[in-house]
Amino acid sequence: MDDLPAPLHRPPRTASFVMVHVGQSRETQRNLQYGIETRSWGFPRWRPEYRSARPRFAVLGTGVGPRVKLDVWSTKRITLYLFEVRENFYEAEAPHWPDEEAENAIKYPVRFGIEPLAVLHEVGLDEDGPLGTAASDAIRVSGTQQGVGVLVDMDPQPLLDVAGIRANWAEQQAVALNRTPGFTAEQVKPPKPPKRPSSGAGFVSDPKKRKAIELHAEDMAVAHYEGEGWTVERLGKPYDLQCTRGGEERRVEVKGTTGAATSVDLTINEVEHARDPQNTVDLFVVSDIKVDMQTDNYNATGGRVLHLHDWAPAEEDLRPRSFEYRLPLA
Repeated sequence: MDDLPAPLHRPPRTASFVMVHVGQSRETQRNLQYGIETRSWGFPRWRPEYRSARPRFAVLGTGVGPRVKLDVWSTKRITLYLFEVRENFYEAEAPHWPDEEAENAIKYPVRFGIEPLAVLHEVGLDEDGPLGTAASDAIRVSGTQQGVGVLVDMDPQPLLDVAGIRANWAEQQAVALNRTPGFTAEQVKPPKPPKRPSSGAGFVSDPKKRKAIELHAEDMAVAHYEGEGWTVERLGKPYDLQCTRGGEERRVEVKGTTGAATSVDLTINEVEHARDPQNTVDLFVVSDIKVDMQTDNYNATGGRVLHLHDWAPAEEDLRPRSFEYRLPLA
């Protein structure tokens, strides 16, 4: 009897998703804006399955009240924010969202990092929609449990297709960032704008806070390299740190955030500098930094380090967020 050929290995068509319901209150929608801007999301409590989960995508759904039966829910249409999960669940140490900073307390200790891929409006929640029944119902269930995410396995291809993202999930098992439209926090429109500016940290950057975060991240990077025997000079521009040791030179870009280590903003000069084969460049990212803003002298502490050696950003991991427009000649 002839030996039969071994079956071809086929990657799974499904992926793990975190399905989340986001309410329509002003505070919740403001947190949604801030989460999109800072590439972070969080829950008020842990689920046992989070400890071993490795979700690839997250879907945040908003615009439909969840406290209805499934047959009624399935007749509705919803707005979906589709994300790739770039940092897995972790225990937060720093207040991050506006309501957390206003109270100087951690209300959402379960954090994970999210990268915006696409926003989809008027998505059907029935079995014929891109979510299917199980994932659609998971959003509804999340809404009845304080917005705590529900894990489901589903084929991401229908969502990618509706979003206009050119990817073949069954073959590639990946989504190139530069092939996704992305979205910004400005695309989230709360139902009722506040009558006066919020007293919390809000959405407007606090320059003093931002400076404290940057300085703390840089201090941690300096301490790391000096601990390895490097002589470190702080430059700021065209790169943050110049490290020398014997005949070696290493240049370091430093980034800091109170949120997750998901993505960072880069200038075109930083990208080109890192890609230049004549340069040896590292990326040093400090996330989950805690900032005490109760006194005039902001104090930044703690943080989780992501350290990329010999870093050169790949094209598929870059997405332009702004453009320089050349005006026509008069």
